[in-house]
Amino acid sequence: MFKIKIDENRCKACGLCIHFCPKQVLAFSEKRNLQGYKIVYAKNPEACTMCGICYLVCPDIVFTKEDENEKG
Repeated sequence: MFKIKIDENRCKACGLCIHFCPKQVLAFSEKRNLQGYKIVYAKNPEACTMCGICYLVCPDIVFTKEDENEKG
């Protein structure tokens, strides 16, 4: 099983992932990253179908797939 990991410090708040998410999983947080941008977070993680659209549309490589079975 995989889950999407969000690298908060790479996010530049462009909003593409939020706009294109078909299940409205993502939203902007009030929290800001080191560059001062509002970060994206999974507002409705239970709705995520792992479609990967956020991963594909993000220009800043904020999203990565993480194997939940790997321990490191």
